[in-house]
Amino acid sequence: MLNRKRVMLAAAACFAAIVSHAAEIGSVDTKFNFMTPDDSIKLQVFSDPKIEGVACYLSTAKKGGVKGAIGVAEDTSDASIDCRQVGNVRIVRPLKQGESVFKKRRSLIFKKLKVVRFCDTERNTIIYLVYSEKVIEGSPKNSVSAVPIARWDATQDTSELAQCRYDK
Repeated sequence: MLNRKRVMLAAAACFAAIVSHAAEIGSVDTKFNFMTPDDSIKLQVFSDPKIEGVACYLSTAKKGGVKGAIGVAEDTSDASIDCRQVGNVRIVRPLKQGESVFKKRRSLIFKKLKVVRFCDTERNTIIYLVYSEKVIEGSPKNSVSAVPIARWDATQDTSELAQCRYDK
């Protein structure tokens, strides 16, 4: 019984590590709604759970009004992403093609916003793609950001440069 609990806790920890959590940086109102929350654009930042030294900035539209206030509004598929190297890049676990690094619910049940990661192995660049996924039909709206892996501080770092490649 104790081993089963350990396995469940380890699985939950792995899942939490795979899907990153974002911190809200700020927001701007885009539509005034009388006596209910305004429609807005939220700005968030998250780190890739498998790659240290990269931060991704994500902007998403958030529906207000009565439905938004009670959490049943379906937010639009509009999103934008920009990722940057913010320190020495270190790949801490093997990477998989198209691996999800961030998910966020955009409606009560059917719609999710996802950020997935790819590698351009020829140019040693990490690529992040944000898009909306829906049970029946997703949205073609998307945004992409590329992070070329470079030395953060060339004067002090003599270690080998991280390589963006997939686990075999």
